[in-house]
Amino acid sequence: MTDPMNVPIEHITRRRFFRMSTAGIGTAALGSLLARDGYGQELAPHFAPKAKHLIYLFMNGGASQMDLYDYKPKMQDMFDKDLPPSIINGQRLTTMTSGQSRFPVAPSKFAFKQHGQSGAWVSELLPNIAKHADRISFIKSVHTEAINHDPAVTYICTGAQIPGKASLGSWLSYGLGSANDNLPSFIVMTPSWSAKREAQALYNRLWGSGFLPTRYQGVWFRLKGDPVLYLSDPPGVNRDTRRRMLEAVVRMNAREFDLDGDPETQGRIAQYEMAFKMQESVPDLVDFSKEPKHIRDLYGPDLDKPGTFAQSAILARRMIERGVRQVQIFHREWDHHGNLPTDLAHQCHDVDQPIGALLTDLEQRGLLDETLVVWGSEFGRTAYCQGKLTRTDYGRDHHPRCFVHWFAGAGIKPGVTFGETDDFSYNIVKDPVHIRDINATILHLMGMDHKKLIYKFQGLDQRLTGVEEEAHVVKAILA
Repeated sequence: MTDPMNVPIEHITRRRFFRMSTAGIGTAALGSLLARDGYGQELAPHFAPKAKHLIYLFMNGGASQMDLYDYKPKMQDMFDKDLPPSIINGQRLTTMTSGQSRFPVAPSKFAFKQHGQSGAWVSELLPNIAKHADRISFIKSVHTEAINHDPAVTYICTGAQIPGKASLGSWLSYGLGSANDNLPSFIVMTPSWSAKREAQALYNRLWGSGFLPTRYQGVWFRLKGDPVLYLSDPPGVNRDTRRRMLEAVVRMNAREFDLDGDPETQGRIAQYEMAFKMQESVPDLVDFSKEPKHIRDLYGPDLDKPGTFAQSAILARRMIERGVRQVQIFHREWDHHGNLPTDLAHQCHDVDQPIGALLTDLEQRGLLDETLVVWGSEFGRTAYCQGKLTRTDYGRDHHPRCFVHWFAGAGIKPGVTFGETDDFSYNIVKDPVHIRDINATILHLMGMDHKKLIYKFQGLDQRLTGVEEEAHVVKAILA
């Protein structure tokens, strides 16, 4: 029999509560429930958190690690020579390149330099991020099993390749509650991109709540028009009328909850209330016209262009200032099967100055000490060329065997490079880090033990890090 003291309030209907009361355990159960917030979770983390907020910068499509952070000079001497079969070693390839007659090595055309006292190697494409090399911990040995976009990005965002699981931000909202009353705990932005091609689709399941109550799902903020759909009052409807409408809907939902005890009804009530509050909080949030000129200049000229990554970056800072728990920015079109040098340069131009500015801005305001900033992608790219190869033009296929993430800010040991790959950035030779370890480390820094952050669903104690394989916190990057 399930211990009622350990049952989330979301699972306790009105009828079940009274059954518990008649069994003589109602008082104890009520005391336990009252120790939780209105959403049924204990607000206290499992241990003292290093970070209060998370800003997750996700380069959707598969950023090329050997063109950005994983410097491989020996590849220059191997230009257009076949990648040794011992390196590929029978590993799975996508159907886009598995039929190629050969796999010619494509060295990066971009120059690398060492930066800061840490001597971290960073590509010429990222000069502003490079200025923060001594604040960043690079993990060069991240790996995954997924080789195609949809399962790979779903995997790293929700802990499973198959849709239906809860996202990282939803787990944090569920486990830690909200730090503000007027904005969602978890906000997502999907800015524009400059590479001249269509991008991989994004699905709201990447920030969805899955089996968790829907109140924990991320809220997608648009960067053009109304930030949140249907937030503005319709023509002819004033605030008082909107409030009366909301109160009527809440009363109807409350009656429905009394009848059937469906916990999702409580979620709808909370969401209506939040939407009403956001009508006042969001316009102030997204109005950065009053930001000082030196701050605006820091983020660059794209700040004045609607929908850009620069706007997302400054909004991320403004959101965490207002108590938002997690902000996730999905920048699309890092999937460069061809024309990589040109398209990658466009993408880096979009994000490099804003990310450098964000780190500087957070530090100047004392927010970097309480904010964890993570940069990553769903997988990396191959050392061999896809399609035609020249010294200045090449493409790369998907590569799940090794890629780069970096961490900066709260709880992070600065200036660390962890993990090592072979001379082709194809295989990990030291300190492998699975994507589930990335998520376990993020949860740890936010004060949550990934083994204890669970939700009972379909007969399992569901976890973000899964139940099939053990996840490990990457302690080498922790301060």
